[in-house]
Formats: sequence, C-alpha cells, structure tokens
Amino acid sequence: MGKMVEFKRPDGQSVQGYLAEPANATGAPGIVVIQEWWGMNAQIKGVADRYAAAGYVALVPDLYRGKSTVEAAEAEHLMTNLNFGDAAGQDVRGAVQYLKARGTKVGVSGYCMGGALTLLAAVFVPEADAGVVFYGYPPLEYIDASKIKIPLMAHWALHDAPFPIAKVDDLEKMLSAAGVNHEFHRYDAMHAFANETQVGANRLPITEYKPEAAATAWDRTLYFWAKHLR
Repeated sequence: MGKMVEFKRPDGQSVQGYLAEPANATGAPGIVVIQEWWGMNAQIKGVADRYAAAGYVALVPDLYRGKSTVEAAEAEHLMTNLNFGDAAGQDVRGAVQYLKARGTKVGVSGYCMGGALTLLAAVFVPEADAGVVFYGYPPLEYIDASKIKIPLMAHWALHDAPFPIAKVDDLEKMLSAAGVNHEFHRYDAMHAFANETQVGANRLPITEYKPEAAATAWDRTLYFWAKHLR
C-alpha cells in the first residue's frame, strides 16, 4: 500500500520515509508515525497502512537511516546512538512539515522510543496539531510542559519494566500543572502490548501483545484523531 519518499528536515538534510495513503488522499489529515527501537520494520509500516485504511495519510520517518533489527541488544545500541533532540526537532518536524504542505492538520504518534519522541515533538514541533503516545517517555527533565500547546492522548502499561508507571504519574502531574489538554489511559498489560509481533517465542520477557488492550487503545486513538484532526 505504501511507498518510500524523501522529505527535507528544517536544516535542509534529506530523510527517507514510508508513506501510506488512503484511496482518496485529497484533504485527508496526516499522521507521523514514529518507530519503536527496532527501526523502520514491517510492523511499524503496518501501523501506517492501518491509518491509511482509516482515511489518514501516514508517514514513518526512517530515524535509523536504513537500519533495523530483531535483536534487542542491537536495537538498544541503535537507540542509544540516536540523538533524540535531533530526531524530534529535525526528522519528526520535517515529516510533520512535509504532511502539513498538503494543507491539512497533522498528528504525531509513536511507540516505545517513538512514544518518548512524540512527547518531545509536542514540545519542539510547533506545526503538530495533536499527539498520541504509546508506552514511552523521555527523561522527564527534557519535557518543558509549558511549551506543549497541543492535545495529547497516551496509552500506558501498568506492568511496564522499561517505562515504570510511577513516572507516568509524575508526567501527568507535570502536564496538569502546565494546563496541557491530556487524556491518559492505563492498561493491565506489559510493555509493547499493541505490537502484534510480540507473541510466543518472538517476544522479549518484558513485552507481551495484549489483543484486547491493543484494540481498545486503537479505538480510543481513532476517536481522538477524528476529534482533533478532522
């Protein structure tokens, strides 16, 4: 369904991305989809395809510049070497600007590492119109909540080892204190509960696909996008 495209960052550098479009793309709102630490793999492209089927133009920026992996150690290495400020303020912002050029509203959403980048994008990407976070946050000292002017929805796992739920409570207090329009949902699940590849022998000990939670989070997300982007 999708294809590879090239877009420009604000600093002029070119980035590749995976673009998925609905059958009738004219006037369709945009969503920038940010990868997990695995990279731009088939699973995250599948998320973009699902958005296209729901009537959105979705773009996945290739933050790792062509690299992806199924190995946790390599994924951690790739993520550790990623400059998060550059990724949010340049790659993601360039992707938002690319979709914005169509004259529609654009949301940002990401999973795990991409969830953390979505929160940073809420601070550093003024062109974004809304954000949906799936189980990920950066160190909270990097979030200047006073700069977040867009509505946010977030989906958290109560049993998330990489992103402990206690910090989610701290994040919620920060957003409330700054008057940010936000809606947090917590699920009785582990990390990556919306990733359908995290099943059986494929899954990490810290992750598990939870179909019911994933379906509920997806429905809530589509309702949120319809409200804020359409």
